[in-house]
Amino acid sequence: MSNVINKTVLISGASSGIGEATVRELAGTGARLFIGARRTARLEALAAEVGPNVAWQALDVTEADSFAAFAAAAEERFGRVDVLINNAGVMPLSPLAALKQDEWTRMIDVNIRGVLNGIAAVLPRFIAQRSGHVVNVASIAAHLVLPSAAVYCATKYAVWAITDGLRQEHDDIRTTVISPGVVETELGNDITDPNLASALKSWRQKSLTPDAIARAIRYALEQPDGVDINEVIVRPTAANM
Repeated sequence: MSNVINKTVLISGASSGIGEATVRELAGTGARLFIGARRTARLEALAAEVGPNVAWQALDVTEADSFAAFAAAAEERFGRVDVLINNAGVMPLSPLAALKQDEWTRMIDVNIRGVLNGIAAVLPRFIAQRSGHVVNVASIAAHLVLPSAAVYCATKYAVWAITDGLRQEHDDIRTTVISPGVVETELGNDITDPNLASALKSWRQKSLTPDAIARAIRYALEQPDGVDINEVIVRPTAANM
């Protein structure tokens, strides 16, 4: 029997890519899904398509109050919160010498503060009920550094470190970090350097589809109580890094 039946699962960045694929993957498991993103028209359409156990609310992960309201609305709708999937992320790659400080700040705000805001929104609930599961979507970039990706890699290493710190601090709360390799999503569409944007298209000629990551997330969630999948790295078979 699935360990997610009747559990309330919060998913950020659910309007496209890995987030949307995860909604579709979990929709048939008996879980109750509360999904968030800034693009609410996409959320509304996805919820209407997937079914009655899916509800949505606008979410800006960079705002602590927005995430707190998101978790509170999920609890009001479904009675409790059991799982948080921190999936929202951005990747505007550029060389450090380009000094795109606004893009650095955006990555820090979304990729790090967004994860922390999500944890802050659910952790008191998880401590009180002595159970819960935080799944943070990082990247293979948490394990290596590439030219033009120094800041992005740093943010994803931070996600890895935060996840492991949470694991060590709470015996009753499960933590998982999912580290995808190259995936065909909208991530990176905000790259402003034309050469890097072209290179990303080349890298993605050998890439995973988002449902591969969604299945990894489902695998971690469906483990029985007492079993914690701490990290899953998912690469295309053709990947050389």
